[in-house]
Amino acid sequence: MTNVNADETLRKFRRERAIGRYLVNPVVKALTGLGVRTAMATELETIGRKTGQVRRVPVSAQFDDGGAWVICQHGTRSGWGSNITDNPNVRMRQGDRWRSGIAKFRPDDDVVARGRKFGLLGAKMAKALETTPVSVRIDFTD
Repeated sequence: MTNVNADETLRKFRRERAIGRYLVNPVVKALTGLGVRTAMATELETIGRKTGQVRRVPVSAQFDDGGAWVICQHGTRSGWGSNITDNPNVRMRQGDRWRSGIAKFRPDDDVVARGRKFGLLGAKMAKALETTPVSVRIDFTD
């Protein structure tokens, strides 16, 4: 990767992080607080690697019998990606129920094919926002 591409990727990451932190995440949090649920997003709860405090972030998930798949659009550069690297114990909202699980990055998984399983809109949105995407498998433990 050339310095120009690295600089562009970093700028894109910073822009997307700001949009998520100050626009998307607060809107989803407010809607969740009002009891409004959407199939486009659920909440993932991690433990902050620096603070030890609970952190919640909206993510798109594909649930199955044993857990869920999510795409970490910025890999370990993202806050929640760094948090699960440090502590893979997570909780995820599935409908109205919180599920405990263990999160693991799956760099061997085809993230493009995985993104297609989120539907056309989800795949397009992920593609537009990603910088260093990686699949994450969450195996439920409860």
